[in-house]
Amino acid sequence: MSDFNLGLVGVGKIVRDQHLPAIAATPSCHLVATADPYASLPDLPAYQGLEAMLDAHPDITAVSICTPTHLRYAQARAALMRGKHVLLEKPPGATLSEVEDLIAVASHQGVSLFAAWHSRFAPGVARAQQWLAQRQVQRVEIEWKEDVRVWHPGQAWIWQPGGMGVFDPGINALSIATEILPQPFFLQQAQLLVPSNAQTPIAAELTFTDPQGASIEAAFDFRQSGPPTWDMHIDSDGSRLSLTHGGCRLMIDDELIIDAEEREYQGLYARFAELIASKRSEVDIAPLRQVADAFLYGHREATEAFIE
Repeated sequence: MSDFNLGLVGVGKIVRDQHLPAIAATPSCHLVATADPYASLPDLPAYQGLEAMLDAHPDITAVSICTPTHLRYAQARAALMRGKHVLLEKPPGATLSEVEDLIAVASHQGVSLFAAWHSRFAPGVARAQQWLAQRQVQRVEIEWKEDVRVWHPGQAWIWQPGGMGVFDPGINALSIATEILPQPFFLQQAQLLVPSNAQTPIAAELTFTDPQGASIEAAFDFRQSGPPTWDMHIDSDGSRLSLTHGGCRLMIDDELIIDAEEREYQGLYARFAELIASKRSEVDIAPLRQVADAFLYGHREATEAFIE
């Protein structure tokens, strides 16, 4: 696997919590510099923006875009046009059309574009997908609830257009579901609870089905206090599969199959290195399409909840 030099665009909470440890654990990845008008990292060259970083470091071959969603398209496109491989934090864009354009640009430039659905790299996901592959699903229950004050402290962009609100974590659940369920599934109903001073929902109740008539229910909520709930339960052919703790714990019919430490971002960077080495892209828009359907098809209900 070839080594590559990386530039980080955005130095927020997700970078400090997840990207930096994963980069340090990826021998082929060498972090060269960062671009962020408000933050920097010790002992690394820091720049106000992407273009300045790339101008100063022509040896950078890849960039990770970790900025708020509405900023990612312009930054990713600029990097691709300069021949850089690009990793996009989830979701890969604020709209489907943005992502589709980035796919076309990456193909034209002959570089790799990677939509980083990190939850798909949770320890139990691949085994769950394998087990479900030849089964008929009857019922799916998804519960993805957390405290927004813990996971997005002071991040006002999440309540603005393109910020996605509770779908920012909820799309992680959808990224797992679209990966492991053996049939495509389609939205039937969506109830979106939107705070009176926000543009995106603080909670959502979704109902889906698949071509075989499975019942698929998802509940997303940003108002939970205490530990998060990141669980899904799938009834199939008389058996039950439970993927909990964000995909770290897998049980089938009350038998513990996997219970492992979360190392999703290490998996992401290992995969990014593979894609760069082969100059291939990997951009699945299925989770983002499900969110777009929810906004298009959903019923928006105002709430007195007030976002500070």
